[in-house]
Amino acid sequence: MGLNFQYISGQTPVDEDEALGLLIPSITWRSELDEFEQQNIEEAMLWIASKKMNAGTVFSDSFIKLLHQKMFGYVWKWAGEFRKSNKNIGVDKWQIPVALKTLCDDALYWNEKSIYSPDEFAIRFKHRIVSIHCFVNGNGRHSRLLADIIIEKLYNLPVFTWGAGDLIHSGDIRAKYLRALNLADAGDLSALIEFARS
Repeated sequence: MGLNFQYISGQTPVDEDEALGLLIPSITWRSELDEFEQQNIEEAMLWIASKKMNAGTVFSDSFIKLLHQKMFGYVWKWAGEFRKSNKNIGVDKWQIPVALKTLCDDALYWNEKSIYSPDEFAIRFKHRIVSIHCFVNGNGRHSRLLADIIIEKLYNLPVFTWGAGDLIHSGDIRAKYLRALNLADAGDLSALIEFARS
């Protein structure tokens, strides 16, 4: 296929079989893929802006899969489908539906009982879903958009700024984000919450 994808630290590689799901045959470089994916994500954001949402909608596997499909469906055939291979991160592929159902049930409880502040709620959900790693790729971007949906649609607060820079390519902002994720993996969400609002 001739794809020249160069992954940086923290990105999930797409294996050869998954790369066959690329819907735009003219893409051969990572930079081209990034551009097409970003265009698709911007269309998904327009779709989100037109929708009213509640907790019952957002915290469902059907919405989570639909959002991924809306974000990447013009680029990848497998968009919106749970991954069928194991990755360097995430639960076993067979555990995805159960882990996601548990997370959604937890989120509905957190929402109903006001367990966390809005920012902590959204970031806690973002961190948990990315640790499940439901999809072949795009999990980080998908989880950040979900956090934005939670904070804006459920709490009517401004979306996160996520360091106000490039989180896809190597650089200081991405390095700070990855450090915050590592701290969250160790149980301390404070740096990730702070980064999301920086």
